[in-house]
Amino acid sequence: MTRTVVLDNEAVQALGDTAHPKHRRVLSHVQVVAERKRRAIDITIVVPTAVRVEAGWDRTAARWALANRLRIRDEPLGTAQANAAAAIRIPSGVSVPDSHMGAVIRSAAPGQVTVLASDRKDARTVAGTKGVTIVVI
Repeated sequence: MTRTVVLDNEAVQALGDTAHPKHRRVLSHVQVVAERKRRAIDITIVVPTAVRVEAGWDRTAARWALANRLRIRDEPLGTAQANAAAAIRIPSGVSVPDSHMGAVIRSAAPGQVTVLASDRKDARTVAGTKGVTIVVI
């Protein structure tokens, strides 16, 4: 069974700034994932690219060196994801990055999905009927 961990905007911002009030909290969650991966538990940490853009995560900038070392995979906003995100955004009224996050959640492989998010309501809304664990940071 695969577990997918999806990061929202504030989780990404916290990783990129050691002075962010939630930096240690997010980093500790990511470290738990890394430890589980070492024990051969199938876990993937992803960031929707629209969320990465919103958070200002430029993978070439020195400020993001720590986040880059954490092996967080980009989930691109390709055609299928864009269509799914548009279908989420219009009725829910959430932002484009949140809609992309919802498309990623809904398209995740069967298994368990965890979302590190600052807003439980938005994360629940974009997840739709997909079973998720929301960890409020």
